[in-house]
Amino acid sequence: MKREDPKIVKAVLIGITTVFLTVMLVLPLIYVIYTAFRSGLDAFIAAVTDKYALHSIYLTVIVTLMAVAVNIVFGLYTAWALTKFSFRGKKFLSTLIDLPLTVSPIIAGLIFVLTFGRQSFLYPYLNEWGIKIIFAVPGIVLATVFVTFPFISREIIPVLNAQGRDEEEAAALMGAGAFQIFRQITFPHIKWAFMYGVVLCSARAMGEFGAVSVLSGHLRGKTNTMPLYIEILYQGYDFTGAFAVSSILVVMAILILIARNLLEHRSKNKFLK
Repeated sequence: MKREDPKIVKAVLIGITTVFLTVMLVLPLIYVIYTAFRSGLDAFIAAVTDKYALHSIYLTVIVTLMAVAVNIVFGLYTAWALTKFSFRGKKFLSTLIDLPLTVSPIIAGLIFVLTFGRQSFLYPYLNEWGIKIIFAVPGIVLATVFVTFPFISREIIPVLNAQGRDEEEAAALMGAGAFQIFRQITFPHIKWAFMYGVVLCSARAMGEFGAVSVLSGHLRGKTNTMPLYIEILYQGYDFTGAFAVSSILVVMAILILIARNLLEHRSKNKFLK
């Protein structure tokens, strides 16, 4: 009887996990796709090729690429600083990295409004220089960078901590430069953590709503990303259009995951050879 207990526990855990994932993930995705095509293929094509829909897709892609690019640079720098150097305020800096995960995205949006809006002391200078942040694309990018900043650095930091400093210090003693050390020693160790962080950052950036909603001004054809445009369609009772654009957003997220898995599989095959 005791030998059968692990099998029963295993079956129960697998069953609970399967039911939970089916209810929380699979069924909603199926419903999104079904509703998107419920009115026919022509209605779906008309919804996703509308000029406002195309602009929201374009803006989402651009904002995601910009946010990921910024977070790659600063995520790597932050992870490197926290794991390879000792300095005052290190714990405080590490705590600040997690701030976007604890602050509501709407609050984050309001912070940027207070910082760069008309009531800010910075506004006269920004207006004089012709820089528009609130209700413009730069504000959307700033908000997206803020809410996605921890994803890359937090994936890299544990790997760098586990790696230690011995290999880099040995390479430095042998005359290797900083970039050479990073390219040949450090990055191979963090490559998959880095890619996983990029995937999480990209998915989060594409789906960001709260902070972007506060800063965008909901200007159709100008500052509406896909989540904002979906909300407008849904509130206008255009359910076919809302779910059609939602299906595009779902496909984009799935493609990112597939690309990551393909790259990981290819790398493993090269390693085995």
